Amino acid sequence: MSKQLIIDERFANIQKAQAGLTRLFTEAEKRGNFYTVLRNDQPLGVLVPRKMWSSLIEDLEALSSPNFRKKIARARSFKKRVKAESIRRISRLE
Repeated sequence: MSKQLIIDERFANIQKAQAGLTRLFTEAEKRGNFYTVLRNDQPLGVLVPRKMWSSLIEDLEALSSPNFRKKIARARSFKKRVKAESIRRISRLE
């Protein structure tokens, strides 16, 4: 996941969540955010749209792989950097 999740966080009290669960999920999916559900200003849980949840699980699974982490460490050890535009150009050619 390439962006910070904290900017996607929204809040809903438990009454609002209970009254409009489907609406909250629809809104979160459309806007690309998630909801922390509160009761008396204390967090109870998180409503995460399926697409976002799947992405998070994929990231966690990848990061749990020792082989994947070794590849990341190896890539980070290289001093030469490649600009994002170069990568975009290469990916368009394929």
